[in-house]
This record gives sequence, structure tokens and C-alpha cells, in this order.
Amino acid sequence: MTTRTLPHDDYINAVCDALTAAGLEPADSWTSDAETRGIYCYLNAVLTLDPDTSGLNAERWPNGLILTWEWHTGIEDGEPERGAVWEWAELRDNHGGNEEPQPLTAESYASPEYVVESVRALIEHRNQSSPAARWDRADELHAAVEAWGTDEGAES
Repeated sequence: MTTRTLPHDDYINAVCDALTAAGLEPADSWTSDAETRGIYCYLNAVLTLDPDTSGLNAERWPNGLILTWEWHTGIEDGEPERGAVWEWAELRDNHGGNEEPQPLTAESYASPEYVVESVRALIEHRNQSSPAARWDRADELHAAVEAWGTDEGAES
């Protein structure tokens, strides 16, 4: 993890604020560029939701779940194409691990409200009812992460 400001910090903060306003306050969240030292540059964020803090049904989600957002500069075997992706995974009770991540219906630069709707649809086992909406600052975020990727790639 890093203590410097990262291009996706404002976006992830907006998503956390929207989740909190919807009664799904993250138990923990962080952003990182820790996996940047490989072939490709990565930005990621992890948000943890649990029954105690986030109001999840403890019978269905006894250990909670995580939401991840990731943006990267290239394609590795088994990875999605360049860009941003939202995923979720159920947490296991053994040593903080999680099940295999699955795509969240919210994509790339989804609006924070749409991320909330995606999480609600997931935890309530229903289809998404609202149309996809992009974050109003998506173009700004996209430009910032692309510039970051170019700068980080030049440093490698």
C-alpha cells in the first residue's frame, strides 16, 4: 500500500460514501498501487463489507464479502483487457481468505450509486433494476489512471 495520493482515491471514497449512505458502510477500505512492480502497472481498491458494520445478513454472509476495483495497463493470461473492473468475493472464515472473485454488475467507472445498486442486487439475490450509469467524473478518472500508467511504465 502507499500513503501517496492515487488517481482512484476520490472515486473509491465516493463509492464508500454512497455505500455508507445506503446503510452498507464498509468495515474497511484501502487503495493501492502495490502490484505495480511487475510487467504491468496496477491500481486497486478493496472494500470489505461485514454483518456487524455493513448490515449484511449474517446467515447468508457470515464472514462478509469484499468488493475489489482494479485497473491495469496490460493483459496477462487469464486477466481482463486493459482497463478497470469491479469484482466481488465471499469471505471465508479461515485466515481472512476469500472465494474466487466474480464480476460485479457495476463495470469500470460505474457511478457510486450504481455500485450500491449492484451490491444490493448481489446481496438480495435479484437482478439489477437500475440502468448502468457512469460516474460523473469518469472521463477525468480515466485520463488520470492512463497518465499514471504511462508514468509508472516509464519508471519500470
